[in-house]
Formats: sequence, structure tokens, C-alpha cells
Amino acid sequence: MESHVIGRIPNPTFLAILIAGAILLPLELAAAEPGVVKTEFVYETAPFPQCHASTIEETRGGLVAAWFGGTREKHPDVGIWFARQRGGKWSTPVEVANGKRGDKRYPCWNPVLFHPKTGPLMLFYKVGPSPSTWWGEVLTSTDDGKTWSKSRRLPKGILGPVKNKPIQLAEGTLLSGSSTEHAGWRVHFERSTDGGKTWTLVGPINDGKRFGVIQPTILRHGKRLQALFRSRQRKIVESWSDDGGKTWSELKATSLPNPNSGIDAVTLKDGRHLLVYNHTTRGRGTLNVAVSKDGKTWKAAVRLENERGEFSYPAVIQTSDGNVHITYTWQRRRVKHVVLDRRKLKLRDMPNGEWPATN
Repeated sequence: MESHVIGRIPNPTFLAILIAGAILLPLELAAAEPGVVKTEFVYETAPFPQCHASTIEETRGGLVAAWFGGTREKHPDVGIWFARQRGGKWSTPVEVANGKRGDKRYPCWNPVLFHPKTGPLMLFYKVGPSPSTWWGEVLTSTDDGKTWSKSRRLPKGILGPVKNKPIQLAEGTLLSGSSTEHAGWRVHFERSTDGGKTWTLVGPINDGKRFGVIQPTILRHGKRLQALFRSRQRKIVESWSDDGGKTWSELKATSLPNPNSGIDAVTLKDGRHLLVYNHTTRGRGTLNVAVSKDGKTWKAAVRLENERGEFSYPAVIQTSDGNVHITYTWQRRRVKHVVLDRRKLKLRDMPNGEWPATN
């Protein structure tokens, strides 16, 4: 056996390995912030070069995820791709929807998975040349995504949830946050009392001038609702409803920054609210998780990413075991999945709105 010691001086190669290990180990440990249970990619390879706008949901059979993928955003070959997690492993992605309509093919956009209390799993998505001209469609599945119905186009003027999951109110009403971009960035809501068969439009609730906002995510404060929006004003913007989403308050900027990038949030079973967003006014290189008791004062919880590139368009849910699951765009090449234990999150103040430097 070759000795790694020459006299009292360690073999230089062995010493180099020890030093490298001493350096790398703390970096690996530092990357796993308190509360982070697991990080992984939903897939490693796929038959498309780019992806974006993931969505995640829990079914009776386990987790499911979807996203749009193709040559690049807006390219006609972009379709909706889907994967199921079984035994802790994700299935090979399959395309479940595309934009073929007659002799033309349009790009697909922003899938949203949602499983109501009763009824099938729903997969909403958009089809069309651009966000200003797209329309909404929906698929349903009665077997947790193994098979899907034929695509159904939503009624004129109804887009479906434009990026983030709907919520279901206590009496069963589905409430979706949606938005349009053809006449300024404006938000509206869509309500269904019959499981998504018919919809009622609420809004738009803003004129797109003072605040240009899109892509609502909805939080619950007892019977009161809070909507948070992506904006062009470098801030996350909010509105409140006291009547189940039928009317909404005047829009106001929150204390949180936004670089004109998508956000998502969820009200946890313990009553707190968890938000995933880019804590910056420029770029999408940092992706963050914050937690609040009242939807107004937010504390830093986890920094998911902080480097050059794009980490964006998060989706977040809390599953039946209490864990929080997040998916997001990783460099436009893959979908990343992160699991958080909300009991182990280390919450820190954000003085002057600055993200804490370290844990």
C-alpha cells in the first residue's frame, strides 16, 4: 500500500485533496440553508432546449409538474410538458398539449395545475402568438395525469389562471387570478361556482397606468383575501378583497422589490404566508423565500439562488405532509424542485428592505 506520508511531511497530492475537501465541504453545507430538505431537477435531459413557467400540484398519487418547453419562448414548437413523481423519482417528461390548430401551430404558454376538492385534475394553459393575443384552454385528468382529456377552449374573455394556481373558497367557488397585456398591464379575476364549467369575470381592477401589474397570486387571511402582483414599478404590488374576490381595493406597492418577474405565494396551514420571488429590482439572478404572519411585514427565510443567470417564475404549494414544494425556471434549461420544512426555516429581519447577507 502506498504511503501518503514521507517522513513527517504529507504527500503533496494527498495534502491537496485534504485542502480541497476542507474548502468544498463548508461550501456544500452553506448552500443548504435551514429548512431546505431537498433540491433536484425535475429532469436532466429533454427533447427541447429551453423551458419556462413551471407549475406543481399534489394528487392522490403524488406530485405532478408541468411547464412549457421548446426551441425558445414564442417559437411555434413550444408545447406543454408534464412529469409525475413516484417513489421519489420524476418520470420522463411527456408533451401533453401543443398549439396545433388546423394547418397552423402556435406557441403554448404558462401551464397551471390545480386539483379542486372534488372533480378531476385541471391543467390550464395559454395558446397564441403572444401574451397580447393568446387565449385560454384547459385539459382534465381523472387518473392523476396518466391520461388527459381533449383540450377545451375557455369562453371568450376568460383566460384561466394566467400563471399561478387558483384557490378554492370554503363554499367551493374557484377563484383564479388572471391578467391581460394588450391594453396596458391589467389584472382581473375569474370565479366559477360549478367546478370550472362556467366562469364570471371580475375586473379589470386597475387601469394599467399608475401600476402596470400582471400574474396575481392569492393569499387567505381568514375570510379576507390578499392578491400580490408582478409589476413594472420595481415593487410587488397588492390588493385586498373582503367579499370572496368579487371586489378589490385600490392597488398599493408593498415593501418588497420586483424586477418585473413572476412571483408565487401560498398560505400555510399554520396561518403564515410564504412568498417566492426575486428580491431585487434588476435581473433574475437571485431567487428568495420570505414568510409573513400578516401579509405586510415579511421576514427573509431562504435564498434559493444567487448567481448570474435566470432563476425565475416560481410555483409553490404546501402538501398534505406539511412540506413546502417549489419549482422554478433554472437558466431556461431545466426545472428545479426544492422541498422546504416550514418548521425549520430560520426567519430574519430585512432592515431597510435589504436581504440579510448570511444565515
